[in-house]
Amino acid sequence: MTGERELLARTAEIATAYVESLDTRPVRPNQDYSQALEAFDSPLPEGPTDPGEVIEGLARLADPGLTAMGSGRYFGFVIGGSVPASLAADWLVSA
Repeated sequence: MTGERELLARTAEIATAYVESLDTRPVRPNQDYSQALEAFDSPLPEGPTDPGEVIEGLARLADPGLTAMGSGRYFGFVIGGSVPASLAADWLVSA
């Protein structure tokens, strides 16, 4: 089973890679809503799942349906985004 330190470090790596990709990734998602929803349409496991597998799976399944809202190239509705300090503070509060 993944330890807490390794789990949080891997989660930070995934999140950091996403944030660092915002300036170059497409602003619009590569999937429409129904495709993104379908990606998650699978049975829940019968028993416990390694937390690392859960995070990796969530990141993999969600990525194609993400809108790059934190990008400087996103000119849609004003619905969010973050600066590094607010993102880090949110993580701290969540922990």
